[in-house]
Amino acid sequence: MGIRGDGTGGVAVRAELIAVGTEILLGQIDNSHAKFLSQDLAAIGISVFYHTVVGDNAERLIRLLKEAASRSDVIILTGGLGPTEDDLTREGVAGAFGLPLTFDEGAFVAHVTPFFERLGRAPTENNKKQAWRIGAGVFLPNPRGTAPGQYVQVSGKHIFLLPGPPLEMRPMYVESVRPRLVQLMGDSVIVSRVVRLYGIGESSAELEVKDLMAGVNPTVAPLASEGEMVFRITASAKTDEQARRMIAPVQGELEERLGDYVYGYDDETLASVVLSRLLENKKTVSFAESCTGGLLTSMLVDCAGSSRVLRGSVVAYDNAVKTELLHVPKMSLEAHGAVSEEVAYAMAEGVRLATGSDVGVSVTGVAGPDGGTIEKPVGLVYIGVTDGKTTNVTRRLFSGDRTQVRIRAAKHALFLVIQAMKKI
Repeated sequence: MGIRGDGTGGVAVRAELIAVGTEILLGQIDNSHAKFLSQDLAAIGISVFYHTVVGDNAERLIRLLKEAASRSDVIILTGGLGPTEDDLTREGVAGAFGLPLTFDEGAFVAHVTPFFERLGRAPTENNKKQAWRIGAGVFLPNPRGTAPGQYVQVSGKHIFLLPGPPLEMRPMYVESVRPRLVQLMGDSVIVSRVVRLYGIGESSAELEVKDLMAGVNPTVAPLASEGEMVFRITASAKTDEQARRMIAPVQGELEERLGDYVYGYDDETLASVVLSRLLENKKTVSFAESCTGGLLTSMLVDCAGSSRVLRGSVVAYDNAVKTELLHVPKMSLEAHGAVSEEVAYAMAEGVRLATGSDVGVSVTGVAGPDGGTIEKPVGLVYIGVTDGKTTNVTRRLFSGDRTQVRIRAAKHALFLVIQAMKKI
């Protein structure tokens, strides 16, 4: 089958994704399939080692496919299955592996004509191209369009041809491709453990665990999003217990190297971990927000059970509100400005006292796009956290547009609360 054993009873499957279409190369449309396919393949224990985009050129596609076959067990192509002359995926696969292309009348009737019948139209002569069979390939049904997919086994490789439109590709993958891939994995059990980090960049994190990411079973796959890092550790073995034993030392090594940044696991979020830590310690929290405008509060309120820990929240945009509700000294505002360490300090303590919470958190900054200066540029944010005994203020300079700055500031505030709870 071309699937390599790993000595544990599991399998090590290498996959490659090839998006076909000049419009993707030109930036006219996004390669939206890459994320969806990579995440799902990782979930079933298949490692994606390469993503490639190639234009509508048969020669380049053939060359790429030969290279892909030399390094991957599973090759998934998306796009290029239409009826026009520049839809060349079928020709590319046939040419790369020396397979014949033959028109299949039965496939044409079963897979192509029904779509046109539903529209009350007849297929054109060009549509016959969509029923070309590659060698002994198996057609994959596409009830949502005119282009059936194909599954081709050749030289121990498993090649899947899927249509480009997401509304056609995704259902076909779920219904016709995923079950075959799971079957390829044999009787093995796939177990994944997600380790979540905050406060470290993607390149820095990957550099620390580069050797772990080179592993085949378990695999370690990274994903970065808005200041967060996720490492998914996936093992394939005969039993669930064996797979978890394989994951444990890899997870332990990852935590040893990146422990300062680890905040949670699996489906946890920064907000859900804050909620859990507050509940565990029987503590309450309150927020004083300026530039985040209630976003920090919203993130916590999105978690069921937040009413047990959240005492209140004040969106203190205007300086008058800062002084009247949070008792921020006017002298601090006049001397240092609203975006300052001193004001963040006073806001955190002020909201804690005003609401009677155990922990007070403040956020004040310049979200942009206007309002920045040389001394206080757009993206500058001060975050205060106090438990009534100790108050710490953190200065951060976030990149991005207004929305990104606000999201990153709110997330960083949650992370600081998690860190503070370790000391309470």
